[in-house]
Amino acid sequence: MQIQGKALRVSIYIGEADDYKGQSLYMALLEFLKREGASGATVTRGLAGFGAHSRIHTARIVDLSTDLPIKVEWVDVAEAVDRLLPQVRSMVNDGLITLEEVEVVQYAPGRAPDPLQQPVHNIMRTEVVTVTPETPIAEAVALLLQRGYHSLPVVEPSGKVVGILTEGDLLRHAGLAVRLGLQGELPAAQLQRQLVQLQQQAGSVGDIMTRPVLTIQAQEPVRLAAERMAAHGLKRLPVTDASGRLVGLVSRIDIFRALEYHQRGEERAYEPPNIGVSVRDLMVTDVATVGPNARLEEIIRALEASRRRRAVVVDDQRRVLGIITDGDLLRRSQHAQHPSLLNRLRNLVTGQQEATPILPGSHETAADLMTRPAITIRTDTPLGDALQLMIQHRIKRLPVVDEEGRLVGLLGRSSLLRGLLEGGPPPA
Repeated sequence: MQIQGKALRVSIYIGEADDYKGQSLYMALLEFLKREGASGATVTRGLAGFGAHSRIHTARIVDLSTDLPIKVEWVDVAEAVDRLLPQVRSMVNDGLITLEEVEVVQYAPGRAPDPLQQPVHNIMRTEVVTVTPETPIAEAVALLLQRGYHSLPVVEPSGKVVGILTEGDLLRHAGLAVRLGLQGELPAAQLQRQLVQLQQQAGSVGDIMTRPVLTIQAQEPVRLAAERMAAHGLKRLPVTDASGRLVGLVSRIDIFRALEYHQRGEERAYEPPNIGVSVRDLMVTDVATVGPNARLEEIIRALEASRRRRAVVVDDQRRVLGIITDGDLLRRSQHAQHPSLLNRLRNLVTGQQEATPILPGSHETAADLMTRPAITIRTDTPLGDALQLMIQHRIKRLPVVDEEGRLVGLLGRSSLLRGLLEGGPPPA
């Protein structure tokens, strides 16, 4: 398992003499966390301190204290903390527990000569929220929004994977207003109305889920998972054991992080990518563009024509000024809650071609709505550098420019994954 990005740190302050069922409490906590698959925990022993009883504990020789302060620090993903913290709290009878969000820069099982040949279980996420075919759709949506996920594996009581619930399923069949990643941009009242409407539906997850679902076994190589994602245009795969029971989830970003982590290892001689595997060969050239003075309707039409949910803003020389995504429109447009705009943004995901009213006139322009500056790459940028930019800035697509800064293409994560598979590990 690897962790990168947002995580939670649990700090447990207890005394050295505290025990749990005849065992020192700090060792009982460590053994519990290890047994339950926590990412890791560390115990430190303090020199002095006091707690709720205002009794000072010191390490002075004259005191010969056997009850020094102890701190158990545990860092893990939110799902693991949610699952294990209640038991930790029940074990700590007299002490202090704090919880805070941290940014994990690096946590991985170690570097290998070829990160794509390591088993999937090295990089998969083991804390996976699931639903059953009988789960009400409203309950599944609430889980997705609460956790910030874009899909949920669907399992039988035995744990066998039988499907997957995606945001596409929800947009097409459950009437979700916008894709899951943009739900946070909706007003609270609209979110509540949406959940109420979902609760009034009689359907369950099994009625709308995607099936059959592609999976990968935990012992199979990361390369095979990446190949399946690239071949089928998938962003994530449920991970199973030999009998088909769910044991984890691996995503495209997990693979990217593994490759980026390995390329930061010990320096080695530069190896150019294979012939045909470069930004120029992987980028798409039919990029949606608008000028800085483009109005909202023109921007929407550009997004609809490309179906990539983003348009690059360029000047009359095609130099990149910024980028506009569907999220930018919901965050910044004065018409963000107009039913026509919401419906057309929704159709960008579902592929539906329903006729919708033309958006009302507006004075706002692409220059008002775009995100700037846009992070760009050149056609000769090494794939490893493009990978680092995508991970560092959480970007899904990078505009590609020539020596003069003029737009020539767009590199997306799916294309980058194919290039990394063809060219081997990115050079360090």
